[in-house]
Amino acid sequence: MPGIPIHLTDPQLIDALKRCVRDERGATAVLIAHLAEMDARRLHFGFGFSSLFEYCCDELGLSEDATCNRIEVARAARRFPVLLDRLADGSLSLSAAKALSSKLTDENHLELMAAAARLRRRAVEEMLARRFPKADVPTLVRKLPTKTPPVTIETSAGSTSAEGATTSIGGASNTLPSLGSAPPLPSPRQRLATPLSADRYQIRFTASAATWKKLRVARDLLRHAVPSGDAGEIFDRALTALIGDLARKKCGAVPRPAQRGRGTAPSSRHVPAKVRRAVWARDQGRCAFVAASGRRCQERGRLEFHHVEPYAVGGVATVANIQLRCRAHNAYEAVLFYGTDGLANVAGEPRATYGSSARDSIRPGTDPLVRSTTTLLRRLTGGPPRP
Repeated sequence: MPGIPIHLTDPQLIDALKRCVRDERGATAVLIAHLAEMDARRLHFGFGFSSLFEYCCDELGLSEDATCNRIEVARAARRFPVLLDRLADGSLSLSAAKALSSKLTDENHLELMAAAARLRRRAVEEMLARRFPKADVPTLVRKLPTKTPPVTIETSAGSTSAEGATTSIGGASNTLPSLGSAPPLPSPRQRLATPLSADRYQIRFTASAATWKKLRVARDLLRHAVPSGDAGEIFDRALTALIGDLARKKCGAVPRPAQRGRGTAPSSRHVPAKVRRAVWARDQGRCAFVAASGRRCQERGRLEFHHVEPYAVGGVATVANIQLRCRAHNAYEAVLFYGTDGLANVAGEPRATYGSSARDSIRPGTDPLVRSTTTLLRRLTGGPPRP
């Protein structure tokens, strides 16, 4: 029985992890090949199962989602065996192969597999939407099911009172987790948007009754500009206004920035608006952390203004000393610089306590990220760091 490999060094752990991924890819390709042949021979009927799906779930113990994905890819692989090679070498993930499976033909299968190589499922879906555009779907707003039978709310004239409403811009309703909670991992059943064509998306989300009322009011106020009352156009206008307001607050973006600001005292932590504007433009609204391998972080959410030379050791809020960091990398670099104990003291100690050699406080041979798991978790969840 395998255990947690706590005995491995960092390089050994990374090598072992990559080897496990290669082994899993090979095993998945072999499993897909066997499922394809099992499906072709219809052996599951002889074991009393009415479908290969039932056999995989009940006899093999696969989950329903895993079974659906693997059977669909297996049937595509029987028509195009080269798909198995792409799965084994990692150029196509299982989810990407599933997205491709319904579009593969004798004429295009090699081209589509090459175009989808190394892409995530979302990128594959967008590529397919450009090549195989779908028609727009109608706007639908309906009441969420409750203890009483659900009531349908039409988007045409008429009003209905509801405790909750699902606004589905071009699609069926779907309940998503609260935006106040931690963002869930992406899954096909909880995807916010699905590409329909090169520049059209189906978007769906759950809205409160108050939001549904605001949408009706906005639709009525915009009848002169949007006679059709199209919800997509209304939300586009609302988001444009919202983004402008957030950009002004977050990164100091204004139509006519002042030529001369009030300036910031050297001892102040405040980052002036002109610095925020310049840093946001330079870093392109994305975390600027670059790993030793040269890979830059792709995160664009929960960004913070990071002092390259920390504020606690005299770092000032200048364009050269401020960079964008996602919350995780901002916390990670704080631990790298101060160590766990130093980071816990920063909140309460004066700046003079820390000199330029604060990074040396990290004990040699000890991974600071491993030592500071608790501190990072508290930082990421908004809690204060503690010794």
